[in-house]
Amino acid sequence: MEFRIAADELKKALHRAQGIVERKSTMPILSNVLINASKSGVTVTAFDLDIGIVSDHPAEVLKPGAVTVSAKYVFDIVQNLPEAQLTLKKLPNNYAEIVSGSAHYKIVGMAPEEFPKLPKEESSQLVKLSGTTLLEMIKKTSFAISTDETRYILNGVFFEPREGGKVRMVATDGHRLTLIERELSGEFKLKGGVIIPRKGLFELKRLLEEAPDAECQLGFADNSALFKKPGLSMVMRLIDGQFPEYQRVIPKEGEKQLNVNRARFTDGLKRISLLSADKSNAVKIGLSDGQLRITANNPDLGEAKDDVEVGYKGGPLTIGFNARYLLDVLSVMESDEVALELGDEHSPGVLHAPGDKSYTAVVMPMRV
Repeated sequence: MEFRIAADELKKALHRAQGIVERKSTMPILSNVLINASKSGVTVTAFDLDIGIVSDHPAEVLKPGAVTVSAKYVFDIVQNLPEAQLTLKKLPNNYAEIVSGSAHYKIVGMAPEEFPKLPKEESSQLVKLSGTTLLEMIKKTSFAISTDETRYILNGVFFEPREGGKVRMVATDGHRLTLIERELSGEFKLKGGVIIPRKGLFELKRLLEEAPDAECQLGFADNSALFKKPGLSMVMRLIDGQFPEYQRVIPKEGEKQLNVNRARFTDGLKRISLLSADKSNAVKIGLSDGQLRITANNPDLGEAKDDVEVGYKGGPLTIGFNARYLLDVLSVMESDEVALELGDEHSPGVLHAPGDKSYTAVVMPMRV
């Protein structure tokens, strides 16, 4: 095998592989990428048995063939080559030679036959969709995915087709929940919802961020999801299990409702949480007529308070929250004003844009 390729093309493929390849695996070949050269160009495959990405790249192929090499080390090499072009050649015993200008490398590879096969994708019903919308849905839910491996059902986002061509995505870690509903017209052929795993979702987010406006497709089949855009396809295994009945967590309309300036609320939370207890990020939200007061009290550091003017007329309330959970939500919202709904000090807080619950976040209270 031998081909010439632009260093930037190979770098792009290897950069995509970095989040997928396994660094410490019982199968050493999973830290490699499979490079396949044919008449039509070069394909680069990364696969960790759960997520696989295959990308196509233009190249001058002098001799077809395949080799697998370390994704990390070859990426480091390609980033530091002296010329814009490189030649990659397969040598005996699965070695690979990389030449660019004065630089010359001989890399240990592995037999391409040992590289695991990706799941078949023929049965996936692909739906064309807006990459921009899908990216928004991921950004507004992914931070609430649980990182507790013992609760594996919550280690992903619930993807649920709804009536009228809409899709809902929900994430929760037990302390907060985010829900977004957007129009992704197309028939996904799903009986219920599916759970897209956290790692796969973040890789999908990276691919969408490369070119959000590019035409893309998404489909599901046999406990796997398939994503395609020009020159690239990604397949990932879904989490097998039943997502909790999330609707039960979302409270009915809170009796205490107010609108607060998002930027002002964000700044206040950032300022006051500087003095909150290290891990809990605990702050108190106090409501009184026309005012929202944010306070923090730390025996080792002292106390802090900040008052925010709000159009609130109702009974007083003091409730504790993890400031980081509130800030995560506020950072992805776009509206200038945020509607905040509260019940009592034991009830969750609900945030959404005024008059629009298509994106809703629920944050559980905490004792402070």
